[in-house]
Amino acid sequence: MNVEVDIGAIHEGAGRCRFRLWAPFAERVDLHILSPHERLIPMQERDSGYFDLQLKGTEPGSLYCFRLNGERERPDPASRFQPLGVHGPSQVIEQQFGWEDESWKGIPLSDAIFYELHVGTFTPEGTFDAAISRLKELEDLGVNHLEIMPVGQFPGERNWGYDGVQPFAVQNSYGGPGGFKRFVNACHRHRIGVTLDVVYNHLGPEGNYLRDFGPYFTPKYRTPWGEAINFDDAHSDEVRNYFIQNAIYWFQYFHIDALRLDAVHAITDMSALPFLQELAERVEAFSVRNGRKRYLIAESDLNDAKLIRPRPEWGYGLDAQWSDDFHHSLHTLLTGERRGYYADFGKVEQLVHSMREGFVYSGQYSRFRKRRHGNSAVDRPAEQFIVASQNHDQVGNRMLGERLSTLISFEAEKVIAGALILAPAVPLLFMGQEYGEEAPFLYFVDHGDADLMAAVRKGRKEEFKDFLCKGEPPDPAGEETFLRSRLNWEKRAEGHHKVLLEFYKTLIRLRREIPALKALSRRRLDVHGLENGKILYVRRWCEGSEVVCLFSFNSKEVSLQAAEISFEGEWQKILDSSHEKWRGPGTSLPEKIRSPEVLVMRPHGLAVYRKIPEES
Repeated sequence: MNVEVDIGAIHEGAGRCRFRLWAPFAERVDLHILSPHERLIPMQERDSGYFDLQLKGTEPGSLYCFRLNGERERPDPASRFQPLGVHGPSQVIEQQFGWEDESWKGIPLSDAIFYELHVGTFTPEGTFDAAISRLKELEDLGVNHLEIMPVGQFPGERNWGYDGVQPFAVQNSYGGPGGFKRFVNACHRHRIGVTLDVVYNHLGPEGNYLRDFGPYFTPKYRTPWGEAINFDDAHSDEVRNYFIQNAIYWFQYFHIDALRLDAVHAITDMSALPFLQELAERVEAFSVRNGRKRYLIAESDLNDAKLIRPRPEWGYGLDAQWSDDFHHSLHTLLTGERRGYYADFGKVEQLVHSMREGFVYSGQYSRFRKRRHGNSAVDRPAEQFIVASQNHDQVGNRMLGERLSTLISFEAEKVIAGALILAPAVPLLFMGQEYGEEAPFLYFVDHGDADLMAAVRKGRKEEFKDFLCKGEPPDPAGEETFLRSRLNWEKRAEGHHKVLLEFYKTLIRLRREIPALKALSRRRLDVHGLENGKILYVRRWCEGSEVVCLFSFNSKEVSLQAAEISFEGEWQKILDSSHEKWRGPGTSLPEKIRSPEVLVMRPHGLAVYRKIPEES
């Protein structure tokens, strides 16, 4: 079999379109053109269960579906657009686009500051075109890489995107493929990269017709969503091709810079060449052919460094992964929450461990899991870890979708901002975090099946048992649930929201301008915690630049003794979250220090000192 088989409807220009479908158990497949002129044409059977057809007189905008064995009609599994939704016909689209990003070379992960957004709730309109109007504000904030939650066609008009059933088709209510291309083009104009969240571990239930075409799923394994995708059973070569072609499709036709691979721990694959490794190899080859690096970023709760270890070192060769341990360490220190998976966290030393090694759990016993968890990532560079203090999972998977702005004080919000942006890792902000958005980010869907919706409601309630939550989750199917989750952009210019926004801008500027903060080397890092005082001390240095950051996770004032901290030479304060400028209670720290005997940290305070070079 040719492992690089293009699938779907590929318009080749001059009225010619090539259709290719994998249906290994079908005896006959007909292409049913529905518009502008209805036609029914038999497709030719090829090797490995593929059917194809090159058709003249087919222009972009034509609607079509496939008829299997003269009976069932289904949309294209590799449809590029579903203008009438998941149950409707597929549409041929124009592949060409007037790209203006010829000079775009991308953003290295070591320089990236990510910003995660959900297209439907990012603006009142909930479209790509509306999001374009906000790019200048994000550029001014200092973020340079947007992470877009999944855009593959899902049922209805509102969904997080993880219930998608058409991985190649850009959601119609967001603006379809044309809108997405305009958005990416505009991002690159603003010098902002784009990561797309893709889901290769499952597909949603409603409108999922893959089983009608072939063995895309296997009964060998189970996932939280049912049968697992078939990555290692009979016919898995063609299933792998489907998802690899999907990845290449985003890079080739949408100029995407990186893919975030959702929940790869839910991909079960016992083959000698795991799917994730093959995907990394194919994307690397594509990058080489096209002269620009594309990245693969994994989400995994396994704490397994094999994902990001190079292939010559027996790894999969993915470029980076999310580090939930950082989030859990930070979250528990400031909220005091200890339920569910937060039971494993709550100490300053764990945040220290995360900054030093990437993972907190690298083989230690996990009380929540009731077993040892993870392996060591101490040899992996810091730019391979994406860290967050909030993201769609950690906010949206709370029963009431509360953001940190409603759980902690304003002073604590500033400490969290500093810990995130000044950490020796790649930071990710969740939309609205930069100004302390207070609207929740709730779980919402728009399924048309009443029985399915009843199951979703029941499942959401079951999900929160470990957290001992009381009451009922907001109705996932209610439009009000979706509307409540929209950002309130006007708050960016008001009161403490405006102050927090300026604080984030200042932190990002310091990270970019000061070599010691810009360099993500763990070899030039000294970090330790004072557990009793709930203080974190971080010293970083690079190319004659040296910085000390002090973080207090204590709700009370703390006095630091000289023996507990290290300040050799003379230091100038460059940021103090307790200053009145930042609506703080007033600073207790000196502007300059030299070997101090005692320093007094305000409750939930953050201070950054830069070493003054000695005169020669």
